[in-house]
Amino acid sequence: MPSARVSKEENCGVYFLTITVKNWYYVLDRYYRWNILANSLKYLKENKNLKLFNFVFMINHIHLIVFSEDIAGFLRDLKGFTSKEIAKNIQRTEPNLLKIFTNEKNEFEFWEKTNMPKIIETEKFYFQKAKYIHDNPIKREYVTEDKNWYWSSANLDCELKADDMNDFTFPEINGSGETPEPASQVLEAL
Repeated sequence: MPSARVSKEENCGVYFLTITVKNWYYVLDRYYRWNILANSLKYLKENKNLKLFNFVFMINHIHLIVFSEDIAGFLRDLKGFTSKEIAKNIQRTEPNLLKIFTNEKNEFEFWEKTNMPKIIETEKFYFQKAKYIHDNPIKREYVTEDKNWYWSSANLDCELKADDMNDFTFPEINGSGETPEPASQVLEAL
C-alpha cells in the first residue's frame, strides 16, 4: 500500500503527490470544483511559500509537483480547506452525493487518506513525473495535446500558474553534504 504520510525526516522537499477523491468518484469536473482547488493552491502559494512546479486536475484526482518547507502541513491545509469548501458546494449543487462521502462516524470525508508522496531527489525523476502529469489527460483521451487540457501546468492560459523551476534550487538531500545546484543549471545540462 502506498505511504499515506510524509516522514518527519523528509518533511521539507520537492514532492510528487497524487490526491484522490474518496473511492475515485468522478465529481471534480463540475460546479466549479476545479476552481476551489485552484484558489486554494493560489492562496498557499501566496501565503505559505508553496512552490507549485507542475499540476493537473483530473475528474477524480489531482497530481502535483510541489516544494514546501512543511509538506505535511501543506497537505493538511489543502485537503482540509478544499474538503470543507467542496462539501458546501455539493450541499448546494448535488446534495444527494453527500451520503457517498459520509464515513461511519457520520463525518464528511472527501479525500482518500493516502497522497502517494514521492520525494523528488533527482532531475531525471522530476522530468519523468512532470511528463506523467502532463500526459495524464492524453492517456485518458480527454485531449490530444497536453497544452489543450485547461487545468494543467502544460496549458499556459490556465489561470493557475506554475512556478518557474529555473528560479529554484533543489535543497540538500538527506544530509548528503552536496552543494545543491540551481534548477536552471540542471535544465541546461539536460
